[in-house]
Amino acid sequence: MYDRIESEYFTAKLKAAKRLCRGFVKHADLPSNAEIRDLIQTFARTHEGEARTENLKEMRFAALALMHTLRRFRPRLIGSVFTGHVRKGSDIDLHVFADHTDAVVETLEIEGLTCNVERKLVTKLGENRVFTHVHVEDRFPFELTVYDENLCHDVFTSSITGMPIERASIAELEEFLATEYPDTNVEDELAGRAETADPYAMFRILLLPLDAVKQHPAWHPEGDALYHSLQVFEHAKASHSYDDEFLLAALLHDVGKAIDSADHVAAGLESLEGMIPERTAWLIAQHMNAHDYGNGTLGARVRKRLEAHADFDDLLRLRECDMAGRVRGAPVGTVDQALAFIREVERQNRWK
Repeated sequence: MYDRIESEYFTAKLKAAKRLCRGFVKHADLPSNAEIRDLIQTFARTHEGEARTENLKEMRFAALALMHTLRRFRPRLIGSVFTGHVRKGSDIDLHVFADHTDAVVETLEIEGLTCNVERKLVTKLGENRVFTHVHVEDRFPFELTVYDENLCHDVFTSSITGMPIERASIAELEEFLATEYPDTNVEDELAGRAETADPYAMFRILLLPLDAVKQHPAWHPEGDALYHSLQVFEHAKASHSYDDEFLLAALLHDVGKAIDSADHVAAGLESLEGMIPERTAWLIAQHMNAHDYGNGTLGARVRKRLEAHADFDDLLRLRECDMAGRVRGAPVGTVDQALAFIREVERQNRWK
C-alpha cells in the first residue's frame, strides 16, 4: 500500500496473509485498517523524513487552491492530506457536489487542467453502488468523488475507523491551515499559486502544435515533429525512467519547431523559460551540438566545453534517443500519457 501497488485495505490484507501464512486466515485475525494506516505512517516518517512534512504542507495548500476553483460545487477535503496520514504517491481526495459531472469537468478544463472520469462499481454491505471519480492531473494528483448536490450536508462514514469522516470546507481548511502553519499567510500563498501556471499544462500547449510540423523526409522519415518527439520520449523512458529532468528534455527538445523553424532551439528555450530545470534547459540547448559532435563536425572549443560538462554523458544519450526516434510506424503513447508519466516521476523524486 505504501508503494501504491494496492489501494484497497481488504485486498492488501488478503494478499499479505496469503504470502505470509500460506493458508487460510480468519478475517478476525487480520489487522484493522487503522492499524495498517498507522504502521504505514511510521514507515513513511522513517524513510521520508523532512520531505514528507514539506510535501504535506504543499499538498494541503494545493487542495485549498483547487477547492477555490471548484467553489460552486461546495468541495470538502477528506482523507490523508487533511488528517496528516499522507504517504508517498497519495492522491488529494475531495468530495464535490453536483447534479452533473460534466459541469465539474468543464470548470477544470477552463482552468487548463487535464482530467478524466471514472465510474467504479463498489459493493458495500451487500449493496452495489456506482461512484463517479474525476481524476485531475496537477502538481499533485487529485481524486474528486462526485455526489448529488443534495447530499452536501450528509454524514459520511470512514471505511477505516467506522466513525464519521473528517472533512473540511474551504473556510474550515483556511482556518486549519492558519493554525497549523502560523508563519505562512494563507492569502499570500494562494495569490502566489494563482500567478503561477501549471507548467505541465503549458508543456501540453507547446507540444500539440507539433503534429502539424512536417519534417524533411531525408532526416525524419517518421513524419511530423510530434510523432518524433513521442518516439524520443519512449527511448528516453527505456533508459532513464527515473530521471524526470532528462525525460522532459527528450519530450520537449523540439517544441520550438512549431514557433520558429529557423532557430527552433532558441525559440523552444524562450517558450520554456522559467518552467523547466536548469539541467533540462542545458540538454535542450545543446542537443543540436550533440549531433555535430557525433558527426565529427563540432568545433574544438565547443567540443571541449561539452566534454567537460557534468551532463555530457546524458547529452550523448539524448542524441541517441533523438536519432532512434525516426522510425515509421513505431508505437508511441499520447502526449497526455507522456506528461503524466514524467509528472509522476517528478513527484516520486520530490519525496526522496
